[in-house]
Amino acid sequence: MSTHLRGLLMGSLDETRHEPIAKRIRATMGDATVVDTTAALLVWEPKRVVPSYAIPDADIAGEIAAGPSGSGTSVCDADVPQLLGRPVLDPSVPFSVHTADGEPVTVRSGGREAAGFRAADPEIGGHVVLAFEDFDAWYEEDERNVSHPRDPFHRIDFVHSSRQVRVERDGQVLAESSRPVLVFEPPLPVRYYLPAEDVRTDLLMPSDRRTRCAYKGEASYWSLPGFDDVAWFYPAPLREAGEVKDRIAFFDEHADITVDGRALERPVTPWSRR
Repeated sequence: MSTHLRGLLMGSLDETRHEPIAKRIRATMGDATVVDTTAALLVWEPKRVVPSYAIPDADIAGEIAAGPSGSGTSVCDADVPQLLGRPVLDPSVPFSVHTADGEPVTVRSGGREAAGFRAADPEIGGHVVLAFEDFDAWYEEDERNVSHPRDPFHRIDFVHSSRQVRVERDGQVLAESSRPVLVFEPPLPVRYYLPAEDVRTDLLMPSDRRTRCAYKGEASYWSLPGFDDVAWFYPAPLREAGEVKDRIAFFDEHADITVDGRALERPVTPWSRR
């Protein structure tokens, strides 16, 4: 019997996973380089959908001290985002939430501190998993990385299309286009990035919200009266995501999207309102 590959991959979510990477990884605090290694691991704790860097002790330029007692945080499955019908820990769930056995640690360097975690798993022994956000900058080789480490098994396809896309909210048409760029990023739903000229931007209001994606860059948002952040766009995307520059995408979770006359179901993802 054939195996549905997505089910196989999602089936490992409840396990600790790791993958060695050959890239040179560096991290800075202020002007100081605190991490410099070619022996990093990517580590996914159970339920985590994006990885963290695990760095060999010898490649951390600072003191590695025991973390404060009780610094680990736990959550109930009902309190976390959902993806494909199961609870997951996405980047909105703080680093302090640990689902693997181990002990929190603190990395101190130059008067600064960063949170870390020493997993009990012997496959990750001698490494410290680090909180990405506690450092001022991360680099893969000489390129700046944002938001979180990149997953080598995560693929994004940007495909130009002539499908007819219509977007509505509460019966009001927000966009109609036959010039979308479709963004395929499994296991997330397909996203439809539309030219700004095909969107009723007169009905939308700029939002102050900004988020970062490790693969696309920094996103800005549009809101509707009474509903915040219903759509987003990338004014200055990363090199690999140049196809969607200034195009506007609506959350399938919060708008009614019709493609070639077929109404799409609203998916349940980490962006669904909880």
